[in-house]
Amino acid sequence: MKPSISIIVAIYNRKDELFELLNSLTQQTDKEFEIIIVDDGSIIDLKPTIRNFEGILDIKYFRKDNSGPGLTRNYGAKRAANGWLVFVDSDVIVEKDYIEHIKKDILTIPCDAFGGADKAHKGFNLMQKAISYSMTSVFTTGGIRGSKKSVSKFQPRSFNMGVKKAVFEKVGGFSEMRIGEDPDLSMTLWENGFTTAFFDDIAVYHKRRVDFGKFSKQVYQFGCARPILNQRHPNYVKISFAFPTLFMLGYIMGFIEYFMLGKGFILSFYGLYTFLVFFHALLLTKNISIAGMAVISTYIQMFSYGYGFLKSWILLNVFRMKPEDAFPHHYYKK
Repeated sequence: MKPSISIIVAIYNRKDELFELLNSLTQQTDKEFEIIIVDDGSIIDLKPTIRNFEGILDIKYFRKDNSGPGLTRNYGAKRAANGWLVFVDSDVIVEKDYIEHIKKDILTIPCDAFGGADKAHKGFNLMQKAISYSMTSVFTTGGIRGSKKSVSKFQPRSFNMGVKKAVFEKVGGFSEMRIGEDPDLSMTLWENGFTTAFFDDIAVYHKRRVDFGKFSKQVYQFGCARPILNQRHPNYVKISFAFPTLFMLGYIMGFIEYFMLGKGFILSFYGLYTFLVFFHALLLTKNISIAGMAVISTYIQMFSYGYGFLKSWILLNVFRMKPEDAFPHHYYKK
């Protein structure tokens, strides 16, 4: 039986990004799907944007009080009519065969939930492309987020994620976490005996943050969330989660070694790492400006994530604080 799909978009204010996403969905080769837009208490009026696509797309629009992305997606899932829920962020653009490939992969790759990659669109600005490199590169945390080689334990992310509606309802959907709610859902699925898969032909173009400051805050929050997730799902803890923190601490030790001992042994490894990141980014992007910015965004990612992880780990494991007390803004209180 051909899979039926409901695309669910939780959105807050991003009117221009929403237009680009919906425009890309009008170009699908397979047009049998519904779209559910859930406005999470936006200040900007999104209705005019929605009206541009009424009659072209099977689209439903809902508005609710702000509660964060996870619970907003749950709200949309309850109103979905089809058997598979596909969650995408409001700042992505999809290829014209996105729906077609999802349906094909569902029929050929047995799973209860799936996810796909993200990449930079040719129309993105230089900073967006540099940040996209950092978030997907094998030389950063992007290299440990899962791939086709680890299909059974791939953690789908909510910017490009699908799950059977019946399975989603059985595990209770996304949790009360505002940040890290998507890996939390993936591990909850595993703990309940469900499987996840990586679909390598459904990548989306993900804009992410538009400047280094916002990017730093975002990955810092991701770092804070990881020790919380480790507490919630101890069976899926990996040493690789601590790599950015070790990277940060190693860099600090390198400067201590240099100024106190006059040696640069440790820093020489960071010089090699910088060299590899720069030329790898240059090879992929064919743009020296992007490669230079990719080095900056990579260090921002490793340091911000590493600091967030270390802070969270200390608060939770040394001071024995409850996650809700240590990071109250990471949770939505019903």
